[in-house]
Amino acid sequence: MFKKVFRFIILAAGIVFLGMQVDRPAKNISNDQSKHLSTVFAIPESVDSILTVACYDCHSNNTRYPWYAEFQPVGQWLDGHIRLGKKELNFSEFASYRPRKQYHKLEEIEEMVKDNLMPLSDYTIMHHDARLSDNQKSLLIAWTKTIQDSLKLIHHPDSLKVQKR
Repeated sequence: MFKKVFRFIILAAGIVFLGMQVDRPAKNISNDQSKHLSTVFAIPESVDSILTVACYDCHSNNTRYPWYAEFQPVGQWLDGHIRLGKKELNFSEFASYRPRKQYHKLEEIEEMVKDNLMPLSDYTIMHHDARLSDNQKSLLIAWTKTIQDSLKLIHHPDSLKVQKR
């Protein structure tokens, strides 16, 4: 009796797993770079390599998908992370942000990197190259400050501050 129940459970689980493979989220891949951060601000190669490895998979319109993303529900779970990441900050849409939002997002990048909140630990577990060294963190933070300073030169500094409620 136990063997029959066990076989039924395994068979049912297999059918559910195979059925899940049919419903796949759309890939986050776009060649449109017209609103990318790099269209409005210079990105040194050293910073760009950090952003490419540690940020763009979740915070741009171009995700490098690992092999295991082909299997559901993992692919759907990753899609949820990507959607949330792009909602918070999308480097591919950065040029379309108002200057105040650009400034604020740069402040958030600095804060999240300083506090070791980004990249997410569950991302760096599978992407060891995305773990930021102290030198990479310093480089990224210095670059964000440079961009913030350039925004201050173009716009009045008070117009860039996000007003606290």
